[in-house]
Amino acid sequence: MRRLLITTAGRSDYGIYHSILNRIEAEPELDYSLLVTGQHLSTAGGETVREIERDGRPIAARIPLPETMSNCAAVADAMAAALAGTGALLARGAFDIAVVLGDRFEMFATTAACVPFNIPIAHIHGGEVSFGAVDDSLRHAMTKMAHLHFVATDDYARRVRQMGEEDWRIMVSGAPALDTIMNANLPDRAALSSKFGISLDEPPLLVTFHPVTRQFGEAGHQTRALLAALEAVDHPVVLTAPNADVESDVIRMLMTDFVRRRPGRSWLVESFGALNYLAMLRESRAMVGNSSSGLIETPGFQLPTVNIGDRQKGRTRAANVIDCAADKNAIEAAIYKAIGPVFRASLASMANPYGDGHAADRIVSRLRDIPIDHRLIAKSFVDL
Repeated sequence: MRRLLITTAGRSDYGIYHSILNRIEAEPELDYSLLVTGQHLSTAGGETVREIERDGRPIAARIPLPETMSNCAAVADAMAAALAGTGALLARGAFDIAVVLGDRFEMFATTAACVPFNIPIAHIHGGEVSFGAVDDSLRHAMTKMAHLHFVATDDYARRVRQMGEEDWRIMVSGAPALDTIMNANLPDRAALSSKFGISLDEPPLLVTFHPVTRQFGEAGHQTRALLAALEAVDHPVVLTAPNADVESDVIRMLMTDFVRRRPGRSWLVESFGALNYLAMLRESRAMVGNSSSGLIETPGFQLPTVNIGDRQKGRTRAANVIDCAADKNAIEAAIYKAIGPVFRASLASMANPYGDGHAADRIVSRLRDIPIDHRLIAKSFVDL
């Protein structure tokens, strides 16, 4: 039986893995364990490892990291701790393939730890660009360490080839999150309202906003602009807590104060969990923020999305995305356009550029069947 080690560092990647883990569990030739780290084990982040435990997923190791909310040095310390902890796990456990996803600093560190062990690395969601975040550099570095690439679109496959990767290593799988949207039994409106104590009598704006890590010092200004626009629109608002990047504490503080001033009209949820978050997209009138989920998952619900600022600059967009500057007036105008009936009606026949809902089948079949040999491990560089 082939053993996979799958790294999960937070609520967002765990949600994306959902369909892949289910597919692996149905495959008799594969076994897996999770390396759990990052925000999953953070008290401030809601200790989302509990969702993994409730799902009954096997955990190979838990690697706690220093809190990193407003401290660049703490991010470097966290990367060091993730790398060392992963190395200790690999030294005592035999794994055939390591599976990583995306571009987070925690994920980069666990990927780097696999290199001296010559463990083949499978990377999901490579080839993408997000100029506003330092994660952009980490993602491309992970591509060069990885041996298999599961990308979401043809354009992203082209970028991976441009980085010198051999064509046979690259598969256009689509985005795994779409599998869950199309196939999972999502919680209904009443269950969401009851579980999180939010009113869904009127479809809210769902806000997911994170620090723009290449614009250090701007988190406060940008968040104030966002919240001022939300106040001007005067619509019910459900905010999700920011991730663990530097300056996330500033965003969290401002969001908390915003919700306090708008009782019964605004709510801050630390972590919805994978399926509940998708259900919230279904129930919302529009999504507002700068999260990749606004580009990848929202098209599956034909949900209007206001994408603020530069954090996702460079990523493929569907017709439901309205880009705007991180400015109060620009955000307000974009929200009014998004919630207008004309724009929503224009999305009725839109296609999602990120896939067809069968990514997990493609990924797991490849992980099962690829020969683990010298050809896989000894990478060549393709000069264009």
